[in-house]
Amino acid sequence: MDDQTRIELEAAAFRRLRQHLMEDRKDVQNIDLMNLAGFCRNCLSRWYKEAAEERGIDMTEPQARETFYGMPYADWKAQFQAEASPEQQAAFKDAFAQNVGDKG
Repeated sequence: MDDQTRIELEAAAFRRLRQHLMEDRKDVQNIDLMNLAGFCRNCLSRWYKEAAEERGIDMTEPQARETFYGMPYADWKAQFQAEASPEQQAAFKDAFAQNVGDKG
């Protein structure tokens, strides 16, 4: 497979993942994603920002989140994010430290 085809397939897979998380499964909470998989929608938006910066494109965290979420992050939270339980919050603290640490 040539590099251009690989890049196009990877981009298509990313777009499908984004669609799944943002349209098909809005009910899945970020905290549950982080606790189970070690990443969440915010991580994906951060990786998007890091990729932009690697290419010399200035992007703030709010800009990256709005690009990924398709709306301001505060709007997403208000519409789709439920309050986390104490158990979820405790698990998140560990998952965040293991998977994000100082990067977030």
